Amino acid sequence: MDLDLRKLRYFRAVVEHGGFGRAARELHIAQPVLSRQIKALEQELGQRLFDRTTRRVEPTAAGRQLYEEARRIGATVDRALRRVAEAARGEHRLVVGFSAGLRVSEAIREFTACHPEVAVDVLPLPWAERDAPLRDGRAQVGHLRRPFDDTGLRTVPIGVETKVACLPAAHRLAGRPSLTLADLDGEPVLDAKARRTASLEEKFELIASGQGVALIPVSVAASYVRPELVVLPVTDHPPVETCLAAPADDRSEPVARFLEIATAVLRRQA
Repeated sequence: MDLDLRKLRYFRAVVEHGGFGRAARELHIAQPVLSRQIKALEQELGQRLFDRTTRRVEPTAAGRQLYEEARRIGATVDRALRRVAEAARGEHRLVVGFSAGLRVSEAIREFTACHPEVAVDVLPLPWAERDAPLRDGRAQVGHLRRPFDDTGLRTVPIGVETKVACLPAAHRLAGRPSLTLADLDGEPVLDAKARRTASLEEKFELIASGQGVALIPVSVAASYVRPELVVLPVTDHPPVETCLAAPADDRSEPVARFLEIATAVLRRQA
């Protein structure tokens, strides 16, 4: 069976807009046309993709799975089309993502010295979705920390990084030279399970205002020095691995060469 990319795009729009009316307006097509296309897609797949109510359209389990697959397919197609257009113009471009606190500048300098024909852009990787830009085509290579979902990615270990405790300067533990994990028992810890924050700036603002403490990589702490915050080593916290990552299906020459050069440079720094 051949999947129609247009139907997949229509399907994604319905999921993302939560209904046919809004999706049709976004797609600039009539709503009955959109409904017929989605019905045809359901018939082709032999699966019901949406639960329809009078108030909202929700994807079924099959629909949710198709949405994840459609996002990946769309990102792959967009990436391929962009590369075709760049090749036609004689352009080569590489987007390198990086997690907060991790540096890629020296690796980029060495890469561009060897490959001046490749333009390099950088992209900060969002705290809450570190691997997402590698999946949706926003970045081709990333320098990031575990844990993250490495399904469909090839990864290259670089080194390890310790974590430290970040506390308000007025905290009862702030005067100690170091802490253990047991010292933090009972403390409100600002992490993804307890309280998801949209940015590091938000997390540090909450810590400074006495809303909790956080365990953060030492390089992040060094990048966000504030007088109202104290950073202390946590002697028994296991280190976290840092690595390079790229989509497993991207075997282009710029990506391969950057991985090779960046691995050597970043391991020297680790």
